[in-house]
Amino acid sequence: MRDIIEGPPEADAPRPPLARRLAWFIALALAGMAATGAVAYALRALLGLE
Repeated sequence: MRDIIEGPPEADAPRPPLARRLAWFIALALAGMAATGAVAYALRALLGLE
C-alpha cells in the first residue's frame, strides 16, 4: 500500500513544469479569496448588515 504522507522529493528529482506550478498557485489563491469572501458575507448576514 502506498504511504499516505510522502516525504520530500529527492534532491535530483526533476521539478514539475512552470505552467503546472503556476496553475496550482493561481488555483489556491482563487480558492483562498473565495473562502474569505464566503466567510465575510456569512458574517455580514449574521450581523444583519446590508
